[in-house]
Amino acid sequence: MQRFDWIDEAQRLTQAHQPFALVTVLRTQPPTSAKAGDKALVTADGKIHGWIGGGCAQPTVIRTVREALDDGQPRHIRISPADETATTQLNDVLEFGMACHSGGTLELFIDPMVPAPRLTVIGDSAVARALVQLAPRVGLRVNVIAHAAAADEWPDAAAVHGSDELSALKDSRLEGADIVVATQGRRDLQGLRAALALDAKTIWFVASEKKARVLKESLKSSGAAAPSVDAIIAPAGVPIGAQTPAEIALSVLTNVVATQRARKAAPIASAQGAPAAVAAAAAAAESDKPKANSGSIISAMEQALNRSCCGD
Repeated sequence: MQRFDWIDEAQRLTQAHQPFALVTVLRTQPPTSAKAGDKALVTADGKIHGWIGGGCAQPTVIRTVREALDDGQPRHIRISPADETATTQLNDVLEFGMACHSGGTLELFIDPMVPAPRLTVIGDSAVARALVQLAPRVGLRVNVIAHAAAADEWPDAAAVHGSDELSALKDSRLEGADIVVATQGRRDLQGLRAALALDAKTIWFVASEKKARVLKESLKSSGAAAPSVDAIIAPAGVPIGAQTPAEIALSVLTNVVATQRARKAAPIASAQGAPAAVAAAAAAAESDKPKANSGSIISAMEQALNRSCCGD
């Protein structure tokens, strides 16, 4: 293992939009094999590239890296000789015990490098185009799925997929993103089927409540899983009186950002011992179950949209 292995690996993971944490040794108290300034790149699966000391501290570092990648927050930790189960919060430093015969103390800073949140937009409507223009400006990495789309027509998109057929999306690596279906009358069912097939975190459908209800029933009758279909949010967006495609896109994007922020807040609220009601509200955005959506503030705003223009 080379001390500077992490540099090449950081470049590779960044280009692949994969998360990792950069761990830096701040201070040491001998005996330790690591020195102040040593660095390593650590991934969620426990791979370490670089050098931050021997094996005694590594389990604690890997566990803390996973927590940091979950909530996107940095950590300042100290690992010192003590009972392995001992954990103490001292101001902004989290201290862990380490039952290692060599002794020594390590103080580390863990800086999570989390890729930009992803948003997939399905459709080539005016709302879809406005959404793809707006979303990167709030830090989202946008992928487009639209029938017969060409990359040069979507300059703000990170990637463009010119087919919404399920067979074409099988190896697209788009799974697990948030998805907005903005087909608006052109290949609506195909767009919704594609969204369901991609195992989205949350699916929004730009349509009226009436139209969404009809299409959801059609999806169920053709064999789509009822819980997944029921979890599709329609009408999409928050009530701002939107009328133009750009305004509708802004309304939808507000909903997307609120949901993504709530997911990040959930593990932080739990870690800090927030009141159960606050933690439950934040966690609601993480669930795809219809009952979670109906109980959230966002859902109340979505219901108000039933009277808005953002329908067909």
